[in-house]
Amino acid sequence: MSRGRWRHRGRTRSRGWSPRGRRWCSSFPRPPGRLRHAGAVTLSIGGAESNVAIGLSRLGVPAGWVSALGEDELGELVLHRVRAEGVDTSAVRRVPDRPTGLYLREEVAGALRVYYYRRGSAASTLAPGAFDPAVLEGAAFLHLTGITGALSPESREFLTWAARTAREAGVRVSFDVNYRSRLWEPAAARAATEALLPHVDVLLVGDEEARALWGWDDEACLERLADAGTGDVVVKLGARGCAAVVDGERLTSPGFPARQLDPIGAGDAFAAGYLAATLWGLDPADRLRTANAMGAFCVQNLGDYEGLPSRRELTAFLDRTVDLGR
Repeated sequence: MSRGRWRHRGRTRSRGWSPRGRRWCSSFPRPPGRLRHAGAVTLSIGGAESNVAIGLSRLGVPAGWVSALGEDELGELVLHRVRAEGVDTSAVRRVPDRPTGLYLREEVAGALRVYYYRRGSAASTLAPGAFDPAVLEGAAFLHLTGITGALSPESREFLTWAARTAREAGVRVSFDVNYRSRLWEPAAARAATEALLPHVDVLLVGDEEARALWGWDDEACLERLADAGTGDVVVKLGARGCAAVVDGERLTSPGFPARQLDPIGAGDAFAAGYLAATLWGLDPADRLRTANAMGAFCVQNLGDYEGLPSRRELTAFLDRTVDLGR
């Protein structure tokens, strides 16, 4: 499948808040291969933090999204779609003379390629002081991702400022590394991540990201990041499930069998599941199982968040309750 998508970097809250933005995406009913052969596209949106916020909202967890959008139609599209999912968008800022970010996607010979058009976007203006700390009142988590830091030097500083601000307000911080090699170099992403570690309560990182940034395998990643003083460390292993160190205990959780139609957004669904399960007071093993289930829901549907479940649907899936669908 080939798809174009736009994306802005903003932020969300998982009963807390998180930054980054949305992507506009276009998809084709049948894969045309390279974008140059595409004759038409359809609009959709997606973005790491907003995906997490939508996933939480569908699970019945109040979530808000803080972002900067252009004063353009794509910005309107993003705002309307996120708001329609029950996410609080009252702290979204509109930026004159700055476009809402865009990214295009194609799939050639089974390999996914993306083309980013994000330099100078509205979301790249995120900087320290970009939101009023009062928006964190009552929040349990501030959710951040590394994609925000890749947008500009100012947005890189914003990550650390936002994490510190949350911790000072008594709000826990979750951080998903979400490394994007076409947005910044490994050394820059590694430095930004390591600067955040002292302020992070839940760290999420993919196995491929750990190898790209540090050259670590799964075992080394868990051990070294846990030794760095971070709270929960969760390594996402894709279809294999995940591994984690929580309260000093090493855990693994297998993935669920799933027919993969679209892998984009699976890590965000995983994050939403883990945070929701944490807020529900589930034990670490059930948090990981819930996170894996959310990822399995996501990959079986086209789009970043379109197939994410309600809490009732998630519970039925975990309990293996048969739903005939009619």
